Amino acid sequence: MRLLSYADDCDSDEGESDLEGGRRRRSLTGRGAMLRYLSRKIHRYFKPDPSRLLGIFLLLGSILLLMVYLGENGGILLPYSRDPAMENHPFAGLTSLVMVAGHAVYTSRICAKANEESSWFLEPYQRNSGQAATFLEHIHRGVEAASRDNQSLLLFSGGETRKEAGPRSEAQSYWSVADANDWFGHSSSVRDRAVTEEYARDSFENLLFSICRFRELTGQYPQNITVVSYHFKQHRFVALHRSALKFPRERFAYLGTLPAISTAAAAARGELFVQEQFRKDPYGCIGQLREKRIKRDPFARLIPYPAGCPEIANLFTYCGSSVISRRLPWN
Repeated sequence: MRLLSYADDCDSDEGESDLEGGRRRRSLTGRGAMLRYLSRKIHRYFKPDPSRLLGIFLLLGSILLLMVYLGENGGILLPYSRDPAMENHPFAGLTSLVMVAGHAVYTSRICAKANEESSWFLEPYQRNSGQAATFLEHIHRGVEAASRDNQSLLLFSGGETRKEAGPRSEAQSYWSVADANDWFGHSSSVRDRAVTEEYARDSFENLLFSICRFRELTGQYPQNITVVSYHFKQHRFVALHRSALKFPRERFAYLGTLPAISTAAAAARGELFVQEQFRKDPYGCIGQLREKRIKRDPFARLIPYPAGCPEIANLFTYCGSSVISRRLPWN
């Protein structure tokens, strides 16, 4: 068997006979010969299996559609997938979470006046003597708790919840006040371990979002959690929110402070009402609790979670009157 060559497929210089007309036809040379050669090659390649030709046409069609899409949109959307190699965990190694729940936005240009009510944007029910001092105490207690555990991450939690206060978060307000007060004598040990969670709109989100934020920053979920808030909210956090998240009771601590004396009675009555709402709606996803979240998002912030904590993504979509049945990382 001899090998096919380009010369085998080309006409000779003498040309071919036209049997019907009795004339000789000039041979194809140059470009014409090359096209005829390629035509024969393609014919020989696809003749045994026409499906090859169909496959080529489909491939070319797909490429054409892709080019049109790219031309109109300037890019292509690909399915999102996490690349572990690209994850950045600046606080890897920390194991405990200290979360301070925010209650107001600081509006003064002078952070040294944090103990004055005029320095904060306050709702009508908060406009009482001694209210600002309670915020300052929460910040102080959180810093103290973090200073006692060098494996803890201090998280101030609270979003941009007040339209009149501008696009400033409760969390950043608390961080700035702590910084202005030199971290109450613990700047060298706590400041570099203090960060913010700036999307929470209620107490349940304070806890859930802070757990997710901890995962973003450390690469793992907290082994222990300490929450700092008012004493009258202890049952809400410990019995309701913690239970809804199925976090072990023995690894959950609560540091409660007293409210302003002038608001204590009204705060206690209001708390009973909120607790009843969360008993019926543990995840705050329907009714008045949901409406409150919408109201506390005046700047329509796009919540980034659970991108940083995919293992508990179901906690961000589940809505039910009973506790979620799925197993969670800390179980």
